[in-house]
Amino acid sequence: MRKNISEKINILIMLSPWIITFLLFWLYPLINAGYLSLTNYNTLLNSTEFIGLDNYKKILNDEVFWIALKNTTIFTVGTVPITTALAIILAVMLNSKLTRFQSIFRATYFMPTITSLVVISLIFTNLYSKDGYINLLLKISGLPYPEKGWLLDTSTSLISIMIMDVWISTGYYMVLVLAGLQTIPKDYYESAKLMGTSSLKQFFSITLPLLKPTLIFILVINTIKSFQVFIEIFIMTKGGPLNSTMTIVYYIFQNAFEKSDMMGYASALAFILFFVLLILSYIQIKILKEKD
Repeated sequence: MRKNISEKINILIMLSPWIITFLLFWLYPLINAGYLSLTNYNTLLNSTEFIGLDNYKKILNDEVFWIALKNTTIFTVGTVPITTALAIILAVMLNSKLTRFQSIFRATYFMPTITSLVVISLIFTNLYSKDGYINLLLKISGLPYPEKGWLLDTSTSLISIMIMDVWISTGYYMVLVLAGLQTIPKDYYESAKLMGTSSLKQFFSITLPLLKPTLIFILVINTIKSFQVFIEIFIMTKGGPLNSTMTIVYYIFQNAFEKSDMMGYASALAFILFFVLLILSYIQIKILKEKD
């Protein structure tokens, strides 16, 4: 019994850094944010007034929130499938045809992921500007282009950021898929070849089913990341023009740090986002596991 107690104490000691971090930086902020969402908290005056569910009722009638939710949903639906598909295609190519140069190409595709997102956002802001290289090339080619710039046109601003996000994220998810591909035994493919199975059928019959755990992970974390898009919006558009790139996290930021009396409302928005992501993640995992 003493030995068991001693082992449990040692386990707790070893886990204590994680437990302390969890309590201080996850559980306490979550509980505190939940309390703040039920109050009218003024950050400048440090005054708190309990108002119950009024913040949540206000969200239902907040036009900007629904615009932000729509934009965030469009951003997620428009980037996650494309990023995942490109990651699979590139990973399969690197795993089968470019073995000699695999490390070089892997590093090349992964480079945008490890580059500062602020730096990339500033570069693309210049590329998308009125006199940027993209407009210059389109003008030379005689193709139509937004005269005000891609980020100042309500019809192109959001999709421009989406294209940039796909370019940034594909390399990271490609490496994850490549790692998953390399865990698949070669025996399956050799047996399929002996049976005369085409490469395309091998991909759908062997590769995709065995990649399912990796793909579930990618879809869940990519969805969460896309719903939390912030830095690109903050650097490139500030939610404009005319809220065409307003996203939920940027709207939370605006209410929390640009308005002194809206911290409680921002906390309520954050909790709404938390539950949306929780439900979406559960649905994704449930559907994909049921198909498995």
